[in-house]
Amino acid sequence: MEQIRKSVSVPGAITILALTLASLGSVQAKDVTDADILNDGTKNTNQVVTYGLGTKGQRFSPLAQITPSTVKNLVPVWSFSFGGEKQRGQQSQPLVHDGKMFVTASYSRIFALDVKTGEKLWKYEHRLPDGIMPCCDVVNRGAAIYGNLVIFGTLDAQLVALDKDTGKVVWKEKIEDYKAGYSFTAAPQIVKGMVITGNSGGEFGIVGRVDARDAKTGKLVWTRPVVEGHMGFKYDKEGKQVENGISGTTNATWPGDLWKTGGAAPWLSAYYDPEVNLIFIGTGNPAPWNSWLRPGDNLYSSSTVAIDPDTGKIVWHYQTTPHDGWDYDGVNEFVSFEYKDPKSGKMVKAGGKADRNGFFFVNDRTNGKLLNAFPFVKQIDWAKGIDLNTGRPIYDDKKRPGNPFTEGGGDGKKGEVVLNAPSFLGGKNQMPMAYSPKTGYFYVPSNEWAMDIWNEPVSYKRGAAYLGAGFTIKPLHEDYIGALRAVDPVSGKIVWEVKNNAPLWGGVLTTGGDLVFYGTPEGYLKAINATTGAEVWKFQTGSGIIAPPITWDDGGEQYVAVVSGWGGAVPLWGGDVAKRVNFLEQGGSVWVFKLHKP
Repeated sequence: MEQIRKSVSVPGAITILALTLASLGSVQAKDVTDADILNDGTKNTNQVVTYGLGTKGQRFSPLAQITPSTVKNLVPVWSFSFGGEKQRGQQSQPLVHDGKMFVTASYSRIFALDVKTGEKLWKYEHRLPDGIMPCCDVVNRGAAIYGNLVIFGTLDAQLVALDKDTGKVVWKEKIEDYKAGYSFTAAPQIVKGMVITGNSGGEFGIVGRVDARDAKTGKLVWTRPVVEGHMGFKYDKEGKQVENGISGTTNATWPGDLWKTGGAAPWLSAYYDPEVNLIFIGTGNPAPWNSWLRPGDNLYSSSTVAIDPDTGKIVWHYQTTPHDGWDYDGVNEFVSFEYKDPKSGKMVKAGGKADRNGFFFVNDRTNGKLLNAFPFVKQIDWAKGIDLNTGRPIYDDKKRPGNPFTEGGGDGKKGEVVLNAPSFLGGKNQMPMAYSPKTGYFYVPSNEWAMDIWNEPVSYKRGAAYLGAGFTIKPLHEDYIGALRAVDPVSGKIVWEVKNNAPLWGGVLTTGGDLVFYGTPEGYLKAINATTGAEVWKFQTGSGIIAPPITWDDGGEQYVAVVSGWGGAVPLWGGDVAKRVNFLEQGGSVWVFKLHKP
């Protein structure tokens, strides 16, 4: 009987065990919350879930285990190759959450890796159609995470949301028609449960636009065009489009119908400051490049635009290059920081921007008022300075490319060629800078180069290049093009610089350990003393770095990671500069480092 009783009692035990196992099995991987996003990089240092290590985009981490004295012990932990022949430029900033790293790669790919070992957990490779038209290489700058989704954009202008644990597609939405020249290369940002995106394609006469979608479903919440004259929309629960006001005033700063193909693509990431509840995003060049065809300021091209996330309306704008005639896109990041006004001594909620046009701008982030502006490169030709009272450039009219309709014998073929610095690739381009609240400096990856530029006649054709300009890029110095610069936003002074032979095209990270990390096209990840500018460490990754580093901690250890893979705009558009760096090799990998324990 005892044996029978035991055998009878077993099924009950099995049932309890099964229920227990089922309960354990139902424990889900951690979702990414709004609080995770708002605390990223500062309070939550064991993760990186935003492009910029925080919604303000400072790229500062308080982590201080790695310092100028300990960095000599920084060694690789693992490296992962993106594989295949699909190399080209690799500009992705990795994300880290719940034991996984999510990193995008060229040709619209994304990988999930075990953050401790580098083991591949899954890969999604977007099927790209023939005829995509990315202007500046087949790059991707990163993803966003929200809930159980990882979301990234593709070169055929789509957004794809994947289950972050399995890699399975949850939703997919079209941003715009790639056949008209639209594409997407930026990292999306999450703001109040919405995924915020711009678009790429400014060289094709597209219309720049910022979209907000429900991050869980992909459905549109609102859209805001950033070319004056276009209607914005909100969307109800059924997806019905409701008018939400025209951007600006039709024909106020654009002549005729040119606003209909006005460019101004916001092709880099948006940033968000919860303190003022505003989204900040930069807008690209007006189309066409030939400014003689479009008199006026051409709003909202080449600007910083502040948008209310709740209404989808523009709250303020500041145009860094009105009536742009040099392709000085204003897309560069607007980084929120606290600015001590030297006149009043008061702290101001401000934002800093190292613009492509060579000037560094400081604006009140509540209303856009200009607080300071100064050069961060050594040679600027197109303007003599920025008028701090009006906020407008002081143009050198002789440095605007000549009018092809009145010059060159009146044949309308080519206007006067002018030399301008910086080149259209900018005093700073897509590579994000960093700001340290500890030192009060911005760390700006800058470039010194010039261009011969001229205007030509052009007419719009859907899906065709819409420039009306020609150019040749030239180095200004024999010994360097790139320079990492520590910039004081209050004094306007360059505190220190580290010169580099090739152009700098990767982003910057700064830490509470008084270090600045950045990569070079020559393949080095470098660490610089944040106060003095002294180089204290470097590591050769095997290919050029054109991506921003990140850092996080896990189990009491600080890690650093960066993506390596030469490419981007420089070898495609760089002219004489491209020839100077044509020895550099392509690649495609991510490297992870931590301190070696003796």
